[in-house]
Amino acid sequence: MEDLYAAMNDHIDQMADLLEKLSAEFRAGLQPAYDNFIGFFHAIDWKEPWLIGLMSFHVVLLLVVLITRRNINFQICMFLMALTGVYLAENINTLLAKNWRSFAGQNYFDPHGLFFSVLWSGPLILISIINLVNSLISLCYLIVRWKKAELRHRARISRGKLD
Repeated sequence: MEDLYAAMNDHIDQMADLLEKLSAEFRAGLQPAYDNFIGFFHAIDWKEPWLIGLMSFHVVLLLVVLITRRNINFQICMFLMALTGVYLAENINTLLAKNWRSFAGQNYFDPHGLFFSVLWSGPLILISIINLVNSLISLCYLIVRWKKAELRHRARISRGKLD
């Protein structure tokens, strides 16, 4: 019985420590995350031509997705191309890490690919989500049109039987 009592006390102490650590993190708030983001933001030279080109690419891609939102087939192609870009991000990061001296002022391409994931994959995933939501809205619209046509067709058939 003593062992059970000691085990329960140890468990309660562990839970109290975890709760204390969790409450300390909540009291700290989002300040550590904000500090990390600001440090990341200031570590990058945003005036490098390749970064401006990358950001321009993402803006143009987003505009193309928004402008062509009614063309479902093109949207599907854009969606697949964006996800292919995310899939190839690791290979692109490795290639850029080997050749960074030819286009960048410093090596942004760490082995884990954090920088490239934030600036390449992140916007592509966001654009893919926008594309997916647009496709789902279009699909819902098509389902409503189809159901209305089906109901009109049934009404015509039933009128024909009554006459």
